[in-house]
Amino acid sequence: MTATTTHTFVDLWSSAVAHRGGAPFLTFEGPSGDVTDWTYDEFDQVVARTAAALAERGVESGSSVHLALTNSPTFIAVWVATLRLGGWIVPSDPMGRTPEFAEHIDRTSPAVGVCAASRADTYLPAAGGRPVIQIDEADASFEWLPADGVGEWPDVQATDRAAVMFTSGTTGRPKGVEITQANYAFAGTTMASAADLGADDRQIVVLPLFHANAQYYSFASAIAVGASVALMHTFSASGFIPQAARHRATHASLFAGPIRMILARGGPLDPSDGELQLRHCWFAQNLGDDQFETFGEWIGCRPRQLYGMTETIPAVLTDTTDDPRPDSMGTVTDGCILEIHDEHGNRCPVDTVGEIVVGGRPGHELFAGYLDDPATTEASFRGAWFRTGDRASFDAEGRHHFDGRRADVLKVSGENVSVVEVEAVVGSHAEVHEVVVVGAPDPIRDEVPVAFVVPTESADRNGLESRLDAWAAERLGKAKQPRHYEIVDDLPRTSVGKIRKFLLADAAATVAASTSPTPNQNPEQKS
Repeated sequence: MTATTTHTFVDLWSSAVAHRGGAPFLTFEGPSGDVTDWTYDEFDQVVARTAAALAERGVESGSSVHLALTNSPTFIAVWVATLRLGGWIVPSDPMGRTPEFAEHIDRTSPAVGVCAASRADTYLPAAGGRPVIQIDEADASFEWLPADGVGEWPDVQATDRAAVMFTSGTTGRPKGVEITQANYAFAGTTMASAADLGADDRQIVVLPLFHANAQYYSFASAIAVGASVALMHTFSASGFIPQAARHRATHASLFAGPIRMILARGGPLDPSDGELQLRHCWFAQNLGDDQFETFGEWIGCRPRQLYGMTETIPAVLTDTTDDPRPDSMGTVTDGCILEIHDEHGNRCPVDTVGEIVVGGRPGHELFAGYLDDPATTEASFRGAWFRTGDRASFDAEGRHHFDGRRADVLKVSGENVSVVEVEAVVGSHAEVHEVVVVGAPDPIRDEVPVAFVVPTESADRNGLESRLDAWAAERLGKAKQPRHYEIVDDLPRTSVGKIRKFLLADAAATVAASTSPTPNQNPEQKS
């Protein structure tokens, strides 16, 4: 593996303050629409005062701070202050429940917790008697902080822990992903380069800050080059495009789910709302061709797909070409190491599906490990390669194409069926806004695909299942055709918009059982 120059997140922040002190750093638009701005120098003073407040409550080098906050200036101040003190943050979904908070807190033993006063009744029972700072997430005055800030900062090392981020928990117990100072720095410099982000650019952040996307791809990259960030208190499908124009954003990062919401509830910019300056927008799969083209027209630039995980630190695949495509996650990001391996650990040839594996040094270019779980950490690697569990292929141009997770490959009558392929075909129907395909047990075929479909607003639901069935029959082999189409108003999601497929498994099994043939019936004859 190729070693890279090692920096810390604290190095990036200190450099930005030193070289861009008078330049804009943060713009916050609160729930009321009020806007507050800080330069790097001004926010550095807030960071120093926040550090003093944390130190008063026992935070020092090696301490953890638990955060349960929506997008707010306080989240940023606590994040940077904790890392400057040599500590580490534990960000949780602020809309979580007491048992979820309790698990995260019990596993990380924070010196202090920070939550919204409006949700303290849910948070405090999980805190276990630890000090808790209750704040107003809309507050931009920081009047609750001491007047004087920390004057001397401890030294921090590249491999010092900087965060533990728990996976979304869509299946099983969440894993705590350990992130180091060097990891944040590598994410920032790598993603700034991939997005061609410069000091005069501005990120708009609408995704939740407790998630790696907003931290890695938006804030860390901005700090790495001294750019600015427009932080929205929450995501608004109808408000996103006007906000991007109002705050003169040049860069954005979204998931496909929020983009579909924008397409369903928003619209192109009204000239009275200003002029868009966006020239770059990341998104994580999957978008249909029409969705991709329409959204690109609305925001004034063609969105670029990427692929990454909390564990891989930056997005290790990025579409940085002049002609980004919705069917490709792009090529290997500069500075990253990625291959496609077969089940034996051998590198796959062109156009062959295998597992995405990522190289790098743990704690530098890759996550440091899973919290207090060396067995799971070891099992996630094959030799020097981190195994993502995701499947893909690459073409002769080096473009990578997603083929789902290992769990997204169904075994239908002995044939491998990728739900990603089925979703792409069904999702290309003009009346489909979004579709998810999951496997259901079947007495004849072992498994069958079941499609959960959110129709477009203009769709005629009467007879839609039959039309979708005919559409798929013309484009997919028998094993790949969904056994049933369940028409739904929406899909269950995590707070960052990812679909919680496991919640659909029981429903799929019930639906499939009601339509499956008996062992004496023709398995290709639908009831």
